[in-house]
Amino acid sequence: MRRFMKIFSFRSAAALCVLTTGTGLAFQASNSNSKFVSSSSDSHSSSLDFEDKFWTAVYGFRRSSRAISTISLIVLDYKYSLNGVVEGSEEYRLKLSEVHLRSAKRLLKLCQLNKGFYVKAGQFAASLRQTPNEYSSILSSLQDQAIPCPFKDIKDVLISNLGSDLSAMFLSLDEQPIAAASIAQVHRAILKTNQEVAIKVQYPGLMQHVKIDTTVMSFLSRTISWLFPDYRFQWLASEFEKTILLELDFMQEARNAERTAENFKKNNLVKIPRVYWEFTTRQVLTMEFCEGHKVDDIEFMMQSGLEPSKVAKALVEIFAEMIFVHGFLHGDPHPGNILVSVDNLNGFTLVLLDHGIYKRLDEEFRLNYCQLWKAMITLDTNKILQLGEWFGVPKYSKYFPLIFTGRSFDSTSALGMGMSNEEKRNLKQELKLLKMEDISSFMESLPSDFLTVLRTDGLLRSITRKLGVSQRVRILTYAKFALHGSSPMLNPATDPIVKVAYFRLKTSLSYLHLRLILAGIEALSSFQKFMHFASSLCKRFFYATKNMPMLSFP
Repeated sequence: MRRFMKIFSFRSAAALCVLTTGTGLAFQASNSNSKFVSSSSDSHSSSLDFEDKFWTAVYGFRRSSRAISTISLIVLDYKYSLNGVVEGSEEYRLKLSEVHLRSAKRLLKLCQLNKGFYVKAGQFAASLRQTPNEYSSILSSLQDQAIPCPFKDIKDVLISNLGSDLSAMFLSLDEQPIAAASIAQVHRAILKTNQEVAIKVQYPGLMQHVKIDTTVMSFLSRTISWLFPDYRFQWLASEFEKTILLELDFMQEARNAERTAENFKKNNLVKIPRVYWEFTTRQVLTMEFCEGHKVDDIEFMMQSGLEPSKVAKALVEIFAEMIFVHGFLHGDPHPGNILVSVDNLNGFTLVLLDHGIYKRLDEEFRLNYCQLWKAMITLDTNKILQLGEWFGVPKYSKYFPLIFTGRSFDSTSALGMGMSNEEKRNLKQELKLLKMEDISSFMESLPSDFLTVLRTDGLLRSITRKLGVSQRVRILTYAKFALHGSSPMLNPATDPIVKVAYFRLKTSLSYLHLRLILAGIEALSSFQKFMHFASSLCKRFFYATKNMPMLSFP
């Protein structure tokens, strides 16, 4: 009974916190958003301004209260379901998985009800490799759950941004969207010049809710960290806020698209839709319409005579070049943002869409990340530890090979072939000693650029896995571009041709040397497996002959 009253009182306090904090955050955030609401000196406009603020605050309060109450229930579930259970035991792991699953379902429901940024936050969390499987599998369903906004509201946004006479700009404008996401939807149209375009329109009133939602998310992450010191998620809330603010500026997205098009102008396998600047604003983005199917649509590829493995390899090469060479990275490569289309000249073309989330990698980070991959491929443990110091995670740098290549720090297994049973057993015992505090510390200490690369790499792995490509293809491609990226950046048009040729040859020889090292490691691994098999066979033969009855002759 005492335990029940304790839980009841905790829930009562949580409910009170929900009401108090939800109201305060909603009104504070709505007031800070006043710059997005038009105002006028006359009393009528002031009245409208106050009414707009009031209903924004009410709507924000509902969303905030829903979020805080959901998180409160999740916190209670973790706190009391795991209370008294020995941490690290089998019972603890089973109960933790059950709580993860229940909590993920609650979060999914919250995202579906609050929509907008909550859907985006759910998608963001699901894409992180550090997210528990229970969360990523449940929240991944949010990718295809966006509900389109009525065309009347979309038309109002178009008129306020482009002008009242839309018929003077477009020959036709489809009212039915061809795609809908968490912050915008896309409509097909034809310009007066007969050019077919895709118009991305931001949902109305979105900016009025961004401050409320991000304020609440920040508050919740701090509250969880206070209740559970080992579970610190401020880094996640901070990364998400930076990401979403970038994505809301369609002018920046247009600039990102043009820069990427310039970076890949010599690559015929990459297509970046052209931007129509005269029909582009912060809330409306007009680009060339491109046909295609999602990059993980294997059925389409088979019908079109395309090899999924070649598509996957080209995809990995594009993003490896972004990371290791350009240092300008598309941060949201999920299947809906990458289309594959049939091309008569090259067989296929990959169309990159949605250029809102980009990361300009720090130059020193890019070069050190190139060195990290070279060290992981050759298992240069000293270099990995040295780079771990630079990345701010010296204690956890030994896990880099495991995170990126699937091998342990001192593995003797061939690249991309997984670990031996003995290595798996040793690693399992070592990982049991890690606590949530270690994971939180690791994620907090990593540079922001590293978190972006981790997320992008996780999304790429998911796509290539679905296309049936082994991890080895991705690893070798990364190694190739890491060597390229660590070489001096020369321009054939301005630098001496001898110098350019020299460094190109040096990079090619370095890659060849790397492949020879890998071939040697693989040969050694195969020889060890053969010797183990031969030894096992000899032992079996020895025991079989030993137990055979002796034959006697008359």
